[in-house]
Amino acid sequence: SISGSSVNLIGTNDYKDTENSDVVIITAGIPRKPGMSRDDLVETNFSIMNELGNAIKEYSPNAFIICVTNPLDAMVWSLKEIAGINKQMIVGMAGILDSARFKFFLSNELSISTDSIQTMVLGGHGDTMVPLLRFTSISGIPLDEFIKKKKVSEEKVKQIVSRTRNGGGEIVALMKNSSAFFSPATSAIEMLESYFFDNKRILPCSAYLEGEYNVNGLCVGVPIIIGKNGVEEIIELELQNSEKDGLNNSIQAVEELVQKCKKLLV
Repeated sequence: SISGSSVNLIGTNDYKDTENSDVVIITAGIPRKPGMSRDDLVETNFSIMNELGNAIKEYSPNAFIICVTNPLDAMVWSLKEIAGINKQMIVGMAGILDSARFKFFLSNELSISTDSIQTMVLGGHGDTMVPLLRFTSISGIPLDEFIKKKKVSEEKVKQIVSRTRNGGGEIVALMKNSSAFFSPATSAIEMLESYFFDNKRILPCSAYLEGEYNVNGLCVGVPIIIGKNGVEEIIELELQNSEKDGLNNSIQAVEELVQKCKKLLV
């Protein structure tokens, strides 16, 4: 009531209560602990995805699925396979959160509002993610111009890129027994609203690729348009060689995790 919203909430332990859901947001899974990478969660969280995937198949086969569980890209792939979900109707929440962190760190360094910063982080949701500096601008002014004018150094930008890649681990180390929750939730809601209200926002999300970026049969973070039909378009960017190398390295890391999931799928 304080925020002026009127909603009806229920809690349940019975999947049947979720029957005919329009959207399913999956956050279930064990969180990281200090010293763990997202990849360390794969076996336990795969078994949870297996249970959830079968529940989705039975009760809400037409729902739009947003997955937040780590290791993100491998869990999105697993859910798609287990539940037989159309590739347009399943996405993973990653790039929005990673891009938001990148914006926040740049904002602090430049003393400029995050609202003025446009950027995008692609690739797997892990230490190999790829913040795209060439596609980063401040109110349309390329970041490179700020570097040239010595508003920020190249070395500082490299540090910000590294902090972005390790932002989740930084939070885990501080919280000890939990991982990030507020900003991932906000990011997932942005995806949900774009679907519900047909906003057609361009958002960096983990989506199932069939040839885009020379990737087949993997879920990887790329710019997509989300509208009333789910993933309505995958936007392919013309990447430079260094960007391609970074993305390919990230894709390889996702592929290794998916191979582990394939063995568990049998």
